[in-house]
Amino acid sequence: MSKNLSQQINNTARLAKEASYKLALISRRTKDKALLSMADALGKNMGIILKANQKDILAAKKTKLSSSLIDRLTLNQKRIQGMSDSFRVIAGLNDPIGEAIRVQHMPNGLTIRKIRVPLGVIAIIYESRPNVTSDCIGLCLKSGNAVVLRGGKEAINSNKAIFNILNKAAEDCGIPKGAINFIDALDKSAVRILIGLNGLVDLVMPRGGEGLINEIMRFSKIPVIKHYKGICHIFVDKTADLEMAQNVSFNAKVQRPGVCNAMETLLVHKDVASKFLPPMVKKFRQANVEIRGCQKTRKIIPDVKQAKEIDWATEYLDLILSVKIVDNLEQAVAHINKYGSMHSDAIMTQDKQAAGQFLQTVDSACVYVNSSTRFTDGGEFGFGAEIGISTEKLHARGPMALEELTTYKYHIIGSGQIRQ
Repeated sequence: MSKNLSQQINNTARLAKEASYKLALISRRTKDKALLSMADALGKNMGIILKANQKDILAAKKTKLSSSLIDRLTLNQKRIQGMSDSFRVIAGLNDPIGEAIRVQHMPNGLTIRKIRVPLGVIAIIYESRPNVTSDCIGLCLKSGNAVVLRGGKEAINSNKAIFNILNKAAEDCGIPKGAINFIDALDKSAVRILIGLNGLVDLVMPRGGEGLINEIMRFSKIPVIKHYKGICHIFVDKTADLEMAQNVSFNAKVQRPGVCNAMETLLVHKDVASKFLPPMVKKFRQANVEIRGCQKTRKIIPDVKQAKEIDWATEYLDLILSVKIVDNLEQAVAHINKYGSMHSDAIMTQDKQAAGQFLQTVDSACVYVNSSTRFTDGGEFGFGAEIGISTEKLHARGPMALEELTTYKYHIIGSGQIRQ
């Protein structure tokens, strides 16, 4: 572990900590002005970003990354415009900082206010998707947090270009130096150094593969909120509208298979399996989806690949789908709660009682009725963006946006009261 690298990351974290105190005094007007300027900067510098992204894509192809991972890495005009639009949406959202969550007037004359405040310094460690750089910067700025970003090597050129553009635009609008930080060191020890800076960094948010997240959970000296893998399910109940179920299931798997809210396992009630699965599998195969089925599935469609135990617990992030026929709703829920990652799961049903039972008993951050799991996203939820999807239960769950990037403190206002 290089002493120079350790000192560099320590200095970055100290600068971020100092900036976090200054951010507490920045007005909403200044933050929103910066966000709008950053939105403009992305559009004006689109060519620079695309050129940098091409370097990353060429390197990814040389190292033979999967097509789904290359898709996660790829930027184009539409995706950069989406990043820019996200800044404008965030600027238009209510500023949570300073919000009075609760106000109590005590009999002794004290006024106690529970006030929403920033967390402080947030470290985000992520892989592949360069739009994460943009989303995290926008949300952390609006919520008054300093941010330290450490992206993966596969997107290093894209991330650096986005950071440089956005950081300059922010500082030009009066945002303090150190509020936005990017660690460009590719040495793996950089992560270990960063997650050991308890007292300088207040929260770590890992977004990436299981190996990265497990390492951070093991070695971090700072509280961690996981953006864990997305083993998402759709359960087609016996009363489902089968045409609707087919369309939703296809969207959840095929529309963008390399993201965490894509469906990985399709569960089908035994009473509709023989009617639903043949046209569904045919449609999937036309989209080059590999099907791995249970024994009951293979009795209906003999040429599908045999699913193994490990398949039920695998996040493919690719055009691969596990299929299992279940006897009833309870069996579907038990399967989801055993093999799922508490991310996003859906039921297709016309039975309100079954829908209610599914909503209450599936232990996931986002539970859907008659809708694609692909909607688990800060933008789709009206949050502008998110820094990740929390699969934890404490502090934040689901898309982490502005409110989830805050904590609170108590303001107690008196007039000389003393405790008897």
